Amino acid sequence: MQKHGQRIICLVVCTIVLVGCTKMSRPVRKVFKSWPKDLSPRIAGQKLRKDILPRLHLERQGAHPCRDTMWVFMARYAEKTEDEALKAEVIGLLDEMVTSKDDALIPRQRRVDHSLFGIVPLEFYSMTEDQRTLDLGRDIADRQWEHTDANGLSLESSYWTDDMYMITMLQVQAFRATGEAAYLDRAAKHMAACLGRLQRPSGLFYHGPEAPFFWGRANGWAAVGLAELLLDLPKKHPERASILVGYRKMMASLLSYQDDDGMWHQLVDYKKSYKESSCTAMFTYAMILGIKNDWLSMADYGLAVRQSWLTLADKIDEQGRLADVCVDTRRNDSLEYYLSRPRKAGETPGQAAMLWCVVALL
Repeated sequence: MQKHGQRIICLVVCTIVLVGCTKMSRPVRKVFKSWPKDLSPRIAGQKLRKDILPRLHLERQGAHPCRDTMWVFMARYAEKTEDEALKAEVIGLLDEMVTSKDDALIPRQRRVDHSLFGIVPLEFYSMTEDQRTLDLGRDIADRQWEHTDANGLSLESSYWTDDMYMITMLQVQAFRATGEAAYLDRAAKHMAACLGRLQRPSGLFYHGPEAPFFWGRANGWAAVGLAELLLDLPKKHPERASILVGYRKMMASLLSYQDDDGMWHQLVDYKKSYKESSCTAMFTYAMILGIKNDWLSMADYGLAVRQSWLTLADKIDEQGRLADVCVDTRRNDSLEYYLSRPRKAGETPGQAAMLWCVVALL
């Protein structure tokens, strides 16, 4: 009751401020743009850049989905800030891999965490119209669907919640690059199947079939996968209604578990677990997209998102590292395993998710 009362008071105060600001035609401008100077998305982006850009140069060996998303969003950050030198540098890293012996560094295994690399060349094709990048990204997206099960779904899916982002995002990026609806249909079909099998009555997702725990980052992947798909899924698409229902059900559940400081926990429904930054940033990003695209109401979610951002931004140190990020976690059937996973500053999933938020708020 105390938390509910505090939220009601905050909403009343925010409403008074927004109504009094007659020059603001849309409340989103106030809630998402009036930031304390040292906690603004622009300052956070400058800090994150100091840490992320060197990583993109040094950490291209092997597959890591968060690295791939950092790469894409660093290019988007460069566009948002109109930094052409940064944009050229980030795109140039892929050119080195495509045109030189570094081609051996391109992930080739038929696994979702390897295949997600395809989002990088597909993103850069939209910026450069370099046919090589389209061919590379499209080849990876098509290869993912080369072998399917009896339901026509990619055999790369293991029905762990992480796949709700990794498979969906690659196919969505292929649609964005080509405009071909078949890619979007694949993503929607996969997402609908995941919702049917994985979403619990609470609206949250177990980490996987053998891991019945609401691990924060796994739910973060689900939240962002749903939001990214909804950005492109046509209103008349046969799967859109059920996907939007699943997204809203999840967001409402997350709102009920959010702490007063805006954070979510390592295990979302387990208050004794520590407050974790990567899942908080992921949920924040998914809610930002929801508010900006009218899937969620500003009245219900605006202050929750604002508070989570302010707390997260305050956790970025001068080296650009986000604090309190759970280290990589394998699938496990033990509650103690999840509760005992250590947290560090600067872990790649947290850096990636914060950069998403920066780009969405700039």
